[in-house]
Amino acid sequence: MGTSLIQGVSSDRLRRDLFHLAQDPLPFRKVNYTRPGQSMCSLDEADAYLCAQLQDVGWAARKVGYRVQAFRCDATKPLHHWYSKPAPEDPWYAACNIEAEKPGRECPEEIIQLISHKDSMSWIDSPGAHDNCVGTVANLEIARVLATARTRRTIRILFCNEEHTPWTSRFAAEAAAARGDRIVAVLNVDSLDGKSDADMAAGRLLHVVGYSTDEGRPLAELVERVNRTWDIGLEVTLAFKQRINDDDGMFINAGFRTTVMNLGSWPYGDSEYHLPGDRPERVNIENLRRSTQLLLATVLELDAKGTAALTA
Repeated sequence: MGTSLIQGVSSDRLRRDLFHLAQDPLPFRKVNYTRPGQSMCSLDEADAYLCAQLQDVGWAARKVGYRVQAFRCDATKPLHHWYSKPAPEDPWYAACNIEAEKPGRECPEEIIQLISHKDSMSWIDSPGAHDNCVGTVANLEIARVLATARTRRTIRILFCNEEHTPWTSRFAAEAAAARGDRIVAVLNVDSLDGKSDADMAAGRLLHVVGYSTDEGRPLAELVERVNRTWDIGLEVTLAFKQRINDDDGMFINAGFRTTVMNLGSWPYGDSEYHLPGDRPERVNIENLRRSTQLLLATVLELDAKGTAALTA
């Protein structure tokens, strides 16, 4: 079953979703941009698309609302870091997490958690293709492929917001901790294929697994091992992330320490990071497809074996 599921990851669907959410019809995914003639902001439009796609294949998806602000833009800061804290008087907007879940048949109390932030930069007009439309469409494709699979454990996918403030993954992580959820592994999916111009030009198919805790390292090693045993064909490297940040950091801070971040390079090498040039045409769809396959295969290993998958 596993091989057929892996082969079911579709380049065409990944490309379609990517260009839909990062070019046409949605050039951005943020609360402070509404397309001409539309009544919803572009982030709400993206949410509607994701929910419809999930529900079409039978996933239970719900929206959980929060209040967020757009970051201010400060062009005096380093090029890739123009975001600046909003002022108290700046507008507040309604935004939401999308929480999708596929209950397990045998061990539903054990949860495998996938994360991707679905928003683009709120302080500039950027399509945010690598950051993080690629992670969003990868997790959406994983949901599609797993829709009819008989999974033993519960698979949960969080589509959150990280380019606005506050980061809404924190609320989901804290809610899971308050409920006492038994999350056996957390896989943050952010900026797949994002890499240097030289690596892009060379056509290198890269995947980095970042970990920030002792408990996260065995999960990172599992991803690396899955790449070899399932013959995914990526150049996979492990990286220690000293700072506990990003959406994976929100889950670590909430007590879920078996957590990693999946991305295209570390230190992050994309020259268009947080810039208007982060367009979908720059995404290597084959790299994205294989990274999606790798994440799916890792989920299947965890679903089959539980925490035993984390031991070599």
